[in-house]
Amino acid sequence: MEEDFREYLEPTSIIDSDHILVKQMAARVAGKEKSPISKAIALYLAVRDDIRYDPYSPFYLPDHYRASYVINRGRSFCIPKASLLCALGRACDIPSRVGFATVKNHLATKQLLEFLGNDLFVYHGYVEFYLEDNWVKCTPAFNRELCIRHGVAPLEFDGRNDSLFQTYNAENKKFMEYVEELGTHADIPVSRIMDAWKKTYGKDFFTRSKKLFIERGDASLSDFEKEDIWKD
Repeated sequence: MEEDFREYLEPTSIIDSDHILVKQMAARVAGKEKSPISKAIALYLAVRDDIRYDPYSPFYLPDHYRASYVINRGRSFCIPKASLLCALGRACDIPSRVGFATVKNHLATKQLLEFLGNDLFVYHGYVEFYLEDNWVKCTPAFNRELCIRHGVAPLEFDGRNDSLFQTYNAENKKFMEYVEELGTHADIPVSRIMDAWKKTYGKDFFTRSKKLFIERGDASLSDFEKEDIWKD
């Protein structure tokens, strides 16, 4: 029985692949590419590097995960970046879905660990493209400059092999550890993610962070790129 790809090609309210900003970005980045694989690679690199990784971006509303919102903001964390890449893939007629996992970050900044109160990143987001009859994973979270600063090679994607977080950095120290796979979705399950975060990080964390975002007009709560690199 053939797989039905319609839900992985159609826009949703969050993965708004039909939005003019998404269509324009897809055309600008991948419009001249000939094959689905070359389009996927071009889109991946654009989201990886042009949308800066920012774990202090707002997260409490579905709007914060909308692909067009991420383009306007220009920075966000793994799930909104995955939402954008998924939308761009669909805009290029590539079946695209979002995958989730719990990962343990061994080299997060001291400030980020204190902010979360935990070194587990629950519902880390990545993307799966359907290319050459296979679902292929790619992880656009960390931009090139950030990787270099943390002593990790930027994560590449060739369109044929899964591109997942590196286990070790350049000094052979643990970088990322996949703890649990949480499945794939055609849309961003915001309510499920919020429930999991409240359970992991505490309701006080959620309430406190939401209050700060509202007070600051959804501005980032810190500048991650200037924080001290945490070393065990």
